[in-house]
Amino acid sequence: MSTERKVVHTRHVLAVKDLKIETAYYIDKLGFERDFTAPGWEFLSFGIFKVMLGECSDEMTAEATGNHSWFAHCLVENVDDVYAEFLERGAQILSPISDKPWNIREFTVVTPDGHRIAFGQLME
Repeated sequence: MSTERKVVHTRHVLAVKDLKIETAYYIDKLGFERDFTAPGWEFLSFGIFKVMLGECSDEMTAEATGNHSWFAHCLVENVDDVYAEFLERGAQILSPISDKPWNIREFTVVTPDGHRIAFGQLME
């Protein structure tokens, strides 16, 4: 018999080369807020989209993993406004906003380490 599963909270855990640089990018360019800090870690939020950045200075960057650097697809309201905000903040846009065949209007950003995040909104 299957038990109903209810996810209460998720947080994406990401290894980064330079915690200070990555944290500044998420806050300054993507508008994340700092939830709290622990030695070697930053816990950040963009609404209910949460990340946990851990400094791993001796590891390869996400960019070095090629297409394995995709880690999140975040659905938002007012995706065009989010896109405009990110452009204004100077975020690095990997793919500009467009309507996709999967009925989502989306765009992709990339972080200094090369983590890729798609932000989108279901089309009406």
